[in-house]
Amino acid sequence: MLTKRIIPCLDIKNGRTVKGVNFVDLRDAGNPVELAKQYARLGADELVFLDISATLEGRKTMHDMVLKVAEHVNIPFTVGGGISSIEDVDDLLHCGADKVSINSSAIKRPELINELSNKFGSQCVVVAIDAKLIDGEWIVHLAGGTIPTDLRLFEWAKEVEQRGAGEILFTSMNNDGTKAGFANDALAQLSQTVNTPIIASGGAGTIQHFIDTFKVGKADAALAASVFHFGEIEISDLKKELKDNRIEVRL
Repeated sequence: MLTKRIIPCLDIKNGRTVKGVNFVDLRDAGNPVELAKQYARLGADELVFLDISATLEGRKTMHDMVLKVAEHVNIPFTVGGGISSIEDVDDLLHCGADKVSINSSAIKRPELINELSNKFGSQCVVVAIDAKLIDGEWIVHLAGGTIPTDLRLFEWAKEVEQRGAGEILFTSMNNDGTKAGFANDALAQLSQTVNTPIIASGGAGTIQHFIDTFKVGKADAALAASVFHFGEIEISDLKKELKDNRIEVRL
């Protein structure tokens, strides 16, 4: 059985880690390099680094920050934000990233998923999907959750899988930052819709929420930010509880 993964997420804006609720009201959460070092030491399975304002500001991901983080971690490291070409990915991999996460650029030009998968391998390509439940339908959003699209979560997930995505990072905008639990119904349906590994994101507040997203939501990995950044959940405690609940994790 594959082990379930715990993934702290570093949302970066102006060189600092930030965290908000429902994608707004951002507050400072610390130095990304120091946080990355700490998480690698404390037993995180992977890290995700998202330059959340890169797309909105029309610029590339901050390479210097990626270099600094990569120097201090020995676990898989995914980078996203402002990535729109093979050249962008090449640069980030040379800076030390192991995978890239694309979102808005994939929506605008879906062929990018094929291009990156063909060039670097599907294991390198994570497609992030930010979706909001509106009138009973999960509507996909782009540009950091600021712009709704005509895409629907499950149809888009099937398409990105067919195009070569190695993983899907699904963030429920309704749950993001609320600490009320992950969107497990949507996650369970997503896991039935695609065979690609699913990373659950948005809503972690307690250890039980992680247990639920693995057992009920059928997620392959769980990503969280504020509960780790502000010391509300220790990764070692979380993994012990998961193990006690017969969920396979790397200790």
